Amino acid sequence: MVFGKTDKSMEKEKLVSGSGKTKAKPNMGEKLDMEEKRPDESGSKFYVIVLTMFATIGGLLFGYDTGIISGSMLLIRDDFQLSEIWQSAIVSSTIGAAAVFSLIAGVLVDKIGRKKVIMMASFIFTAGAILMAVSPVDKKEILLIGRLIVGAGIGFASMSVPVYVAEAAPSHIRGSLVTVNQLFITVGILLSSIIAGAFSTDKENGWRYMLGIAGVPSVIQFFGFFFLPESPRWLVGQGRVDEATKALKKIRGLDNVDREMSEIEKSVEETKEQNKYNMLQCFVLMVKTQPVRRALVLGCTLQLFQQLCGINTVIYYSGSILRVSGFPSSLAIWLSCIPFTVNFLCTFIGIYAVEKAGRRVLTLLSFIGIIIALVVLGAGFQLSEKNSPPISLRLDNSSTCHTKYDSCNSCIKDENCGFCWQEGMESTAGWCLHVYKDHPERYAMPEGNTTHYNESLCNATNYDTEKYNWANDFCPTDYSWMAVLGLALFVIAFAPGLGPNPWTINSEIYPLWARGTGTSLATCVNWIGNLIVSFTFLLLLKTITTYGTFYLFCGISFLGMSILFFILPETKNKTLEEVEELFMSKEYKAKREEEQKKKYQYDNSGYVDSSKM
Repeated sequence: MVFGKTDKSMEKEKLVSGSGKTKAKPNMGEKLDMEEKRPDESGSKFYVIVLTMFATIGGLLFGYDTGIISGSMLLIRDDFQLSEIWQSAIVSSTIGAAAVFSLIAGVLVDKIGRKKVIMMASFIFTAGAILMAVSPVDKKEILLIGRLIVGAGIGFASMSVPVYVAEAAPSHIRGSLVTVNQLFITVGILLSSIIAGAFSTDKENGWRYMLGIAGVPSVIQFFGFFFLPESPRWLVGQGRVDEATKALKKIRGLDNVDREMSEIEKSVEETKEQNKYNMLQCFVLMVKTQPVRRALVLGCTLQLFQQLCGINTVIYYSGSILRVSGFPSSLAIWLSCIPFTVNFLCTFIGIYAVEKAGRRVLTLLSFIGIIIALVVLGAGFQLSEKNSPPISLRLDNSSTCHTKYDSCNSCIKDENCGFCWQEGMESTAGWCLHVYKDHPERYAMPEGNTTHYNESLCNATNYDTEKYNWANDFCPTDYSWMAVLGLALFVIAFAPGLGPNPWTINSEIYPLWARGTGTSLATCVNWIGNLIVSFTFLLLLKTITTYGTFYLFCGISFLGMSILFFILPETKNKTLEEVEELFMSKEYKAKREEEQKKKYQYDNSGYVDSSKM
C-alpha cells in the first residue's frame, strides 16, 4: 500500500488498453484515454521545423508559379502573339490541372504515402519548368503543355504538404507549422516579382529565365526528402507500427513516444473499417457521417471563398491591374513587389496569431479587411474612369480612332486604338491614335492622309519620351495611388487569416480515415474557385468594368464572411482527435458514447474489449 492512496485511487491507475499500456481509468461515461491530459511529449522542435521547411518548398513552388505568370505574361503575350483567350488559357491551364491532380493526390497519399506524393510533385514540377523554359515562340501549345505539367505538380503538393506537416507536428505548434506552408507561398510570390523585375528588360529571353528558375527549389526538395521520414500516422494505418514508432522518435527527438503512439494507434483502430473503402465509397461514407459531413462542408466553403474573394486576381494580374491603373509596364512589374512584400511580411502575423487569437477570429477579421480593400480598389478605378482625360486634339483624317471616341477610357477599349498625350497636359493635349500591332510595345502607327501629322506623336522614335507618352491599355490618372493602396490593404488582410487558415483548418478537421479524401476534395474546390476567378477576370473587366469587378468580389466576400460566422468553430490547441468532436451534434455524441460504453466493460484488471471476450 502506498501512503495517501486508497484502493479506488490505486485501481484508477491501471487501465489495460489495446496496446498493453497502463493508464488512469476514467469513470463510466467519461471520455476515453485519447482525451486525457497528456504530459509534454513534444520533444525537440528542431527536427520537425527542418521537416516542415523541406515539405513547404512545395508551397514556395506554388507561390512562385502563381506570381511569375503575372510578370512573365507581359513578355509572353507579345512573344507568342497571344489573344486574350490564349492568355487566359496559359494562366488557367495550370489551375485546371492542379484541381484534377489534387483529387488524384487524395487517393495516392492514402495508397503510397504522403512522402512519396510530395517527391512526385517536385519531380513533375521540375519537368514542367524545363519544358516551359525551352518552349519555341512559334509553338504556344508546348508552353501550354508545360503549364499543365506544372499544374499537376502543384496539385499534388497543395494537397499532400499540409497533411504531411499536420500529421508530423505536435498539437501545440501544429497551426503555426501548417501556416509556414502559406509563408512559403508568399516567399515564392515575392521571389517571382523580384525575378520578373530583374529579367523584364530582356524582351527576348527574360520570360524563359523566369519560368525555368522554378525548377531549382523543386530539385532541392526532391533530394532532401530522401532523408525525411514518412508520416507516422500513415505508417500506423498501414500496419507498420515499428516504422511509425521509429519515425515519431526521429521527429520528436525523444526515446519514449509511447503515449502519442498509443493515441495514434487508437485513432487508426477506430477507423480501420472505414479505411477499406476507395475514394468514392469514402466520400459517400463522409456524407452519411454527421460530423464528417459538417467538416467537409466547412472545409470546402473555406477554400471556395478564399478564391472567390479575388486574391488570385491580385497575384496573377497584379502587373495588369497596376498597368490599367496608369503605370507603364516596366514600372508596373516592379510595383508588383509592394503588395507581394506586404503579403510576405504579414504572413508572420498569421504564424504568431494563429495559436494566440485562434483560427476563427483571424479568418473573420481577415474578411473584414478584404472587404475594405476591395472597396478602395473599386472606388479608385471608378474615380479614374469618371475622370478619364478627354480626347482634346484630333488629326484631320476620318479614321475611326480620331473621330469615334471622346475620352481616353473609351479610346483604349478599342484594341486598334491608343491614347497619346503631351507630358503634363493629358487633359488638354491628348490624341486617340491607331496602334501599330506588330510591334511588341504597340506604339502609335504613323498616320496617312493627313497634312498635320507630326512624327513626334508617340511613334517608334519618340515613344515614351519626355515630351509625349503613349498607352494602349491604360489611361493616365491622378488616382493610381488608390490601386497600390488597395492591393496592399488586400494582402495585409489576406495574409494572416484567409491565406493560411483554410489550409490549416482543413488539415485538422477530418478523422484519419477521411483525411486524405476530405483534404483532396477541399483542395479541388480551391482550385476550381481559382480557375473560375482567373479565367473570367479579363472578361469581367470588359463586361462589368474594372470597378464593377472589384465591387462584385466585395459582395462575394461579405457573403463568405456571413456564412463562416455561423459554421466555423475554433480548433486551436486541440489534438486532431479532439477536433473531430467539435463537429458532432448532441445526438451523434450521445450515440457514440453509448456505443463506447457497450464496447468496453470493466473488470478487476481494467477495461477489456468485450468484442474479444
